[in-house]
Amino acid sequence: MGGMQDMGPILHESKEPVFHHPWEGRVNAIDRALRASGRWNIDAWRRQIELIPPAEYLRMSYYERWLDANEKLLLANGLVSSTELETGSPDATSVKSVPVFIAAVAARSLGRGIPSSRDPDVLPLFSVGQQVRAREINPVGHTRLPRYARGKFGIITMDHGVYTFPDSNAHSLGQKRQHVYSVRFTARELWGCSASPRETVNIDMWDDYLELP
Repeated sequence: MGGMQDMGPILHESKEPVFHHPWEGRVNAIDRALRASGRWNIDAWRRQIELIPPAEYLRMSYYERWLDANEKLLLANGLVSSTELETGSPDATSVKSVPVFIAAVAARSLGRGIPSSRDPDVLPLFSVGQQVRAREINPVGHTRLPRYARGKFGIITMDHGVYTFPDSNAHSLGQKRQHVYSVRFTARELWGCSASPRETVNIDMWDDYLELP
């Protein structure tokens, strides 16, 4: 929702707890455990959250969206039945997962498991200090390219290395690993002359999001 107007102020909560309610901690733990199953990746999970209808998305709290996404992914991947979700009890006739999902398997999710960003076989398409333009694209599926930055000009300030491309990874189309850059945009480039002339925004962008002016 970055860049959208009239969504209300961002309220800072002094001494905010990690979880406001016990059930939120349970949802967080369930999410971490399910991610270790390997049935889906973080980009597919983010895509599932994006599929929540707008009215429902705005009504839900942060962890309600997590719960909704995980329920949908569990059903889609055949890990539970709709009856099991509704009753909270295992269905004696359902097919059991092999291997059995136990705590030792879930523990794998305690590490982020991100491959090294150092990959000399993947060459960068751009370099630090170069002016670039964020591509004007409107993909149907998942993307990490903010709508408010599309078609805008910025300067590359850092090359973070090589990472999985979320737009393909979310749809099981391969990791398509490529360089990710920190691109600095002026606030006025993004939002016009009413923005502060002193402010800038840095956005992390993959090779496929950028082009030369």
